[in-house]
Amino acid sequence: MARSYDKLKKLMIDKKITNTQLRQATKITTNAMAKIWRDEPVSIETLEKICYTLDCNIEDIVEVIPEK
Repeated sequence: MARSYDKLKKLMIDKKITNTQLRQATKITTNAMAKIWRDEPVSIETLEKICYTLDCNIEDIVEVIPEK
């Protein structure tokens, strides 16, 4: 299965939050942030930190895409 963090990227634009601001607020690593931008897997803990910081649910930031 593939994943897309396009919802997170749009939410960040809507809330006017930069990568650096989100990374610092959530205390996630630069490596985790880079994985998100490459649509690579990250831990549930990382997604939970982002959701807590942005006051949203996981389905608001990540979409699972079934492979064909």
